[in-house]
Amino acid sequence: MNPTWIVLAAAIIVVLAVIVFRDRIRGRAVPQPLKPGNELPEFTAFDEEGRRLSSGDLRGRPSVILFVRGTWCPFCSRQVENLTRYYKEINDTGAHLILVTPKPLETTRRVAKFFDVDFEFWLDESLTIAKKLGLILESGVPKDYDAEYGSDTLWPTTIIVDGDGIIRHAELSRFIADRPDPARLLRIVRSL
Repeated sequence: MNPTWIVLAAAIIVVLAVIVFRDRIRGRAVPQPLKPGNELPEFTAFDEEGRRLSSGDLRGRPSVILFVRGTWCPFCSRQVENLTRYYKEINDTGAHLILVTPKPLETTRRVAKFFDVDFEFWLDESLTIAKKLGLILESGVPKDYDAEYGSDTLWPTTIIVDGDGIIRHAELSRFIADRPDPARLLRIVRSL
């Protein structure tokens, strides 16, 4: 093979690798409804007791809202476990700490009891909230779990809202294994 072609092929591979790496580092674009400075869109969910909740109910104090995929996701389970070290400090700021998940109600109750923490679990079983906010991850559920969860899920996302309902921080995970640092979330909440 001609050495010029080898150099050209290597240069193309390097350029493609840089583009992919740059996009992963930069992260996914935040959907328009979740841009900082916007008011948190109105949505409804159910808590683990089956009570209907509204995003409008969060006004009056800051909120940390984390969209997690489910207990089948080892990265989401690790994220919840990491949050257990910070939940008391976040709650002590007066903020709500809410995990929005598409998992079924019974599974959510087991998770809440297992971690024995004061997280609020909001259910989005039909992915209505995820669709409204632009967080759908099509065919994101492994085949082993799609009978229970369906094939689509949500993209792991963190939103911090002030007491007036204004989004102050929004971040989509750069890739499925990436999750926000709970210490950084605490710092943001304390700055509100």
